[in-house]
Amino acid sequence: MLELNNVNQYYGGSHILRDVSLTAQIGEITVILGRNGVGKTTLLKSIMGVVPIKSGAIRLDGAEIHNDTSFNRARRGIGFVPQGREIFGRLTVEDNLLMGLSYKRAGTKIPAELFELFPVLKQMLGRRGGDLSGGQQQQLAIARALAANPKLLILDEPTEGIQPSVIKDIGRVLRLLADRKTMAIVLVEQYYDFAEALADRYVVMERGAVIRAGLGADMQRDGVRQLMSI
Repeated sequence: MLELNNVNQYYGGSHILRDVSLTAQIGEITVILGRNGVGKTTLLKSIMGVVPIKSGAIRLDGAEIHNDTSFNRARRGIGFVPQGREIFGRLTVEDNLLMGLSYKRAGTKIPAELFELFPVLKQMLGRRGGDLSGGQQQQLAIARALAANPKLLILDEPTEGIQPSVIKDIGRVLRLLADRKTMAIVLVEQYYDFAEALADRYVVMERGAVIRAGLGADMQRDGVRQLMSI
């Protein structure tokens, strides 16, 4: 579903992404790990088109998308959950969810399944997003990204600042979505145990480059936890 080939990206004179290549398959969760500042967030923003790449190629379902705008990538089927959630605090939960449908035909309904995945959102449809707890806001951000039924869901540290019970709920939802075999999921994560529990495949980054990759089941054998603490 997603393929990156030798992607390079710069901020000014700083080389942020260095020949990054990876793939993400339908029905799998690909986890990207690494310490702070190694380029993980920049990588997701490059996939989404928030920042341009200098060279290389990004393909979605076989089509090159690295020259597309962010909104065209969303139309192609990418859902993005940014770090920090970035919900609209003054809008209601319902309006935030409708924003996820903004490029769909007028009158498109919020999928009822979102409330099955995140029941708390149904109870709070009329509440302003800014009045929700951090965990509830994260669930709202994920639901907003899912509203348009993406083929690729990318999430940037969804467990950051979230209470353990909600982390467990988010993990359950992501596993359920992957197991349906209808989308690929790419997850940037700092919380190792959460990443290991979910990963079908893993990628470890250091200084903007991929230094190790493999199957999620081999993370312990491959010493991934130790790589993150070096």
